[in-house]
Amino acid sequence: MSENKVAIVTGASKGIGRAIAQRLSRDGINVVINYAHNEGEAEETLKNLPGPGEGLIYKADVSDPAQMAAMFDTAEEKWGKVDILINNAGIMALSPLADTSDDAFDKHIAVNLKGVFNGMREAANRLTKGGRIISFSSSVVGVYMPAYGVYAATKAAVEAMTYVLAKELGDKDITVNTIAPGPTATDLFLDGKSDELINQIKSRIPLGRLGETEDIADVTSFLVSDDARWVNGQILRVNGGMV
Repeated sequence: MSENKVAIVTGASKGIGRAIAQRLSRDGINVVINYAHNEGEAEETLKNLPGPGEGLIYKADVSDPAQMAAMFDTAEEKWGKVDILINNAGIMALSPLADTSDDAFDKHIAVNLKGVFNGMREAANRLTKGGRIISFSSSVVGVYMPAYGVYAATKAAVEAMTYVLAKELGDKDITVNTIAPGPTATDLFLDGKSDELINQIKSRIPLGRLGETEDIADVTSFLVSDDARWVNGQILRVNGGMV
């Protein structure tokens, strides 16, 4: 069994997930780099892990419970355990509710909600004592901007499951928290947005800038550390004070 802690990071081929995998590796945590489509980007994440934590890449559709379970199996086969789950994988396709297709709705539910549920359920039965489950919501929950209806609904559901699971796993000494980033400079957020819109969004943030992936990774690092042992059932809105 590995002496290092072992983390599964879903959606870790780029963006926030990649930054988290890199930060956890620097903290000495072994990391499963999950991806769904782009093996090349996942390989790039693996190649740039700073260590001393080791890494491996694993292709899995998080919305499929069998693939989620197989990913946990692989981590346990290689390192003997899983200590941490980071439920980061997600999609965001914006449109007014009146224009949202059934297919778009179903995809958001499958990845953003069922994918997190699959991870939470597997982790609840697999993580070691003192484990950590961290999921991702969004600061649009509470702001509820136009065109974010379905996306925000899936993230609000993640927050609800976080509160419940934290109460259910207390006797196992497993903490359950969620990070709700504000606007962060990733391809997922920037795609299709004009400079004017980006500037409008920045104007709502007292610190006057978009978040960087490292801002989110640093908070994740804290939550998986021993320093966060008394932080449980919380939604951390990491957003520069966005209103």
